[in-house]
Amino acid sequence: MAARTLFLVLAASLIGFAQPVQARTICTLVVDAKTGKTVAEQGDCATRVTPASTAKIAFAVMGYDAGFLKTEHDPTLPYKPGYVDWGGAAWRQPTDPVRWLKYSVVWFSQQVTHALGEMALHDYAAKLGYGNADFSGDPGKKNGLERAWIASSLKISPREQIAFLTKLVNRQLPVSTHAIDMTLNIVEKHPVQDGWTVHGKTGMAYPRKPDYTFDEDHPWGWFVGWAEKDGRVAVFARLVQDEKKMPGTAGNRTRDAMYAELPTLLRGM
Repeated sequence: MAARTLFLVLAASLIGFAQPVQARTICTLVVDAKTGKTVAEQGDCATRVTPASTAKIAFAVMGYDAGFLKTEHDPTLPYKPGYVDWGGAAWRQPTDPVRWLKYSVVWFSQQVTHALGEMALHDYAAKLGYGNADFSGDPGKKNGLERAWIASSLKISPREQIAFLTKLVNRQLPVSTHAIDMTLNIVEKHPVQDGWTVHGKTGMAYPRKPDYTFDEDHPWGWFVGWAEKDGRVAVFARLVQDEKKMPGTAGNRTRDAMYAELPTLLRGM
């Protein structure tokens, strides 16, 4: 590992050590999207876990390519009684693709997955290189279209997230130009220090215990996406796991930490 990259990884680690031990960082990986050079790497970036709501980026690519999704605001789907609504009032409203990603609306994801079906989802994921491409769901439950990506059968590693995102931002995915354009447009963006703009998606899911109940004390938290500045583009993935039950969501805490740390990590580009 180059000296500068090692310095940046150590600096990022020290930022984490300065905080109370609340979450374990499983992986931080930052890659120059144009050259493929690793800018920073820390931890186990090869083990697959649930993608949780980061899968919405892949679902957007699939949904636009298949024609179920059309523009940033079409379709706008109504909330219906019986839809999952643990996200609160923000989920109990008509939702379009922009709102879907902004509020991470699970029932909208389920409309996309049901429209495409398990076989098409598998085929898309396989050709996109999206993890294990397994949409079967929980064993014996036949619930893959409802939750394969939420602590169930679909799994992906941080390194695979990076490979998928690199092809997305370089417009190299084997899908339509429209699907790539629309997906890039609807992923939320946020300015951070040093003039970088970060586009990304959070995710959180609880691990499953042997009896298939949820371990609510140790959720995974993801933040994946890309950052751009003056023609430079970096893709990133961070995966953490909480050490104890915490307020808020692990995904949002992971996002906020990356907003703070990315400008330092990206000085290696």
